[in-house]
Amino acid sequence: MDPAQPDLDRTMLDSLIAVFLVIATGWALKTSGIVSAAHWGGVERLTYQVLFPAVVIHTLATADLSRLPVVAMGLSLVFSILSVAALLLLCRPLMARIGIDGPAFTSIFQGSVRWNTFVALALAAGLSGRTGATLMAIAVAAMIPLLNVLCVLVLARYANGRPMGAAATARSIALNPFIWSSVLGLALNQMQWMLPTALTTYVDVLGRAALGVGLLVVGAGLDLRRLARPRLAHGIAIGLKLVVMPLVAWFFARQLGVSGPALTMTIVASAVPTATAAYFLARDLGGDAPLMAEITTMQTLLALATLPVAVLLLG
Repeated sequence: MDPAQPDLDRTMLDSLIAVFLVIATGWALKTSGIVSAAHWGGVERLTYQVLFPAVVIHTLATADLSRLPVVAMGLSLVFSILSVAALLLLCRPLMARIGIDGPAFTSIFQGSVRWNTFVALALAAGLSGRTGATLMAIAVAAMIPLLNVLCVLVLARYANGRPMGAAATARSIALNPFIWSSVLGLALNQMQWMLPTALTTYVDVLGRAALGVGLLVVGAGLDLRRLARPRLAHGIAIGLKLVVMPLVAWFFARQLGVSGPALTMTIVASAVPTATAAYFLARDLGGDAPLMAEITTMQTLLALATLPVAVLLLG
């Protein structure tokens, strides 16, 4: 047995417990009324539009990407998303026959392929420091554009709401904060030698606020009243996201030669629960928003048990 393994196990568990304690604090702040429900919308927009893009920009702009398996890690995550998406689409006729309608299918789809970037970045920083944050920023750049396209197309096809046109779809992708911040960060990386120290420090200071505030927002978005009796739809999304996706990502990562911290971050990116933003997309485009909220809450709570297992066994 590797003598460093107990230390790695302890670091993983400590980081995970810390992340979920912050999430629990966000839930407590909202339910107790210390921070009113009306204020959380502004906090969420601030985190989504400003603070987390700052993390991505600073991390990518100042990283030495030549020393990291950028292509192999990115491809392993892209292939895992496409594999689970293809499986769901192939099983769509069977789901229809057992009573899962179109809007419910879109929530299962989002719950199975999307990931909570807030949780992933916080865990990455806790596990591997700057290297982990850089690797997770690579995951953001690889996964977010693909996920946005897939989820919007599935909602347009299977939900009962008003389909999003091609121009609106392109606009939503281009304006996604994680997409434009990834593009900007990669562009600045090519000229990092000439970036003013005041500018990089400014972006770094903004980004430092993102992890804590982002996790508080995740906790505030949980609604334990939605923990209804689990149904088949919940089970499909939970099983695919928390079990199948990490296994598929591990398989592709190993085939592409990903190892070390990059493999660990690949597993973290694939094993975190689905994004809380999936609820808003479901609500706006005619998906089953209540089901989406239930899946998000269940996955977030269950990930406390499944994440350490996935990372310690596969990563």
